[in-house]
Amino acid sequence: MKIRIGTSGYSFADWVGPFYPPGIEKGKMLDYYQQHFDTVEINSTYYGIPHPAVFHNMLKKVDDKFDFVVKAHKSLTHSRKDHEEPAKKLGEAVRPLEEAGKLAGFLLQFPWSFKKTKANMEYLRETPKHLPAVPLFVEFRHRSWLSEEVFQLLEKEGLGYVNVDEPQLPGLLPPQNKVVGPIAYLRFHGRNKKTWWSGEGSLRYDYDYSEEELGEWKELLMEMAKKAKEARLYFNNCRLGQAVKAAKMALRMYAEGGEIG
Repeated sequence: MKIRIGTSGYSFADWVGPFYPPGIEKGKMLDYYQQHFDTVEINSTYYGIPHPAVFHNMLKKVDDKFDFVVKAHKSLTHSRKDHEEPAKKLGEAVRPLEEAGKLAGFLLQFPWSFKKTKANMEYLRETPKHLPAVPLFVEFRHRSWLSEEVFQLLEKEGLGYVNVDEPQLPGLLPPQNKVVGPIAYLRFHGRNKKTWWSGEGSLRYDYDYSEEELGEWKELLMEMAKKAKEARLYFNNCRLGQAVKAAKMALRMYAEGGEIG
């Protein structure tokens, strides 16, 4: 199974020093990042939809092996009202990536308040109709979605499932090795119980993984390798470059030669 490992974003001022060399220009960060990783999640699209030129410029800075997963705008996952127009604009924005064969998919990260109901199940059926025909990966935050009925729905609608590493708190999801479709997807959010509910922004994901903690996933990933053609691992513990540190550790542990299993 081919494995790709990256981080959830790359343009952070507090990565200068821990990862980026001092004095680096913001416009040079992606050039530097792609020398170390072959994929990245673009999370800024959750907050605002950029002009297509932004992605066109990104393409100039990466090599042929690099690709992008783009996070869906919050109107599609959090407010879930009047989302048709933002979905259309998002599709237009990422067209340069799509045409270049660099758009690996969209990430739809739903909030903890998005629980399993008939209405929300129907919403999952409708959402793909408003986005380009590329892989869609669904991340739930509430444990109520852990049912065979949900996994069958995802498979029927062609939606991928996102496994997570996050604090083990009531209502959140446990570690899993679930694969729906040809791609196994795993996001590492850190295990900071103290700031998960109270922390804002990067503080929620302020966590420094140990090698032992990442090693807990080795067996689960081996099981995923039996079911998937490709695995994608993204680290969202971005504060102070901790995501880069963990992603590099994961590359050494899991992805020697770009393969696992």
